[in-house]
Amino acid sequence: MKILALDSSGLVASVAIVEDDTLVAEYTMNYKKTHSQTLMPMLAQLTEQIELDLHSLDAIAVAAGPGSFTGLRIGAATVKGLGLALDKPIVPVPTVAGLAYNLYGTDKIVCPLMDARRNQVYTGIYQFISKQDDTKSGLETYTLDCLQEQCAVPVAEITAQLNTLASKLQKEVVFLGDGVPVYRTQLEETLQVKHSYAPAHFNRQRAAAVAALGLSLFKEGKFQTADEHAPEYLRLSQAERERKEKGES
Repeated sequence: MKILALDSSGLVASVAIVEDDTLVAEYTMNYKKTHSQTLMPMLAQLTEQIELDLHSLDAIAVAAGPGSFTGLRIGAATVKGLGLALDKPIVPVPTVAGLAYNLYGTDKIVCPLMDARRNQVYTGIYQFISKQDDTKSGLETYTLDCLQEQCAVPVAEITAQLNTLASKLQKEVVFLGDGVPVYRTQLEETLQVKHSYAPAHFNRQRAAAVAALGLSLFKEGKFQTADEHAPEYLRLSQAERERKEKGES
């Protein structure tokens, strides 16, 4: 089973192809250019390099939100266009869960933090649960267990929840995401439990993780048509908030 994945939910632009349990190719860039400039050229270069026939895809996965409003719209428009042209299903992957999936198999509590501005983060709380132990292959597989659905909250709110939860489960917390450098001082001041931070090669959005989680969701029947797909913003845009504050409809 072959799946294409895109993530343009934050500062990182990332495209990947996963076939069954193999990462065939990934192109990830965290630089100053906008996703409207980078995403389609990255996809074109990736498919050319691996001689990929897009019609051979089984599905297209996308980081569906939350995240940058502009980035999510670019990602949604891209996968909707591809889905319609290729007649392929879309697998919407929650952005925060996709970020957590970078740390597949860890025994720690995983807490992604994306800077949502206005003194808030997009976040959630996850852990990996062992699903089966294949004694023949020696492989252990895991499912992503959601302890707190993705949400937009102040850092103090999520750290208070983690202090209680980590103490109860007696587990260390590991953080990742672009919100970590922004709020690290506040994390250190408010956390009362053992914690750590993911290293550079795991601490930002990666389309490979979106593809791997998307493949799992696709097998569970959690997909939609290109027409049905829409980003999940979790909160109003700045323009919508301003209109609401002015009492405009």
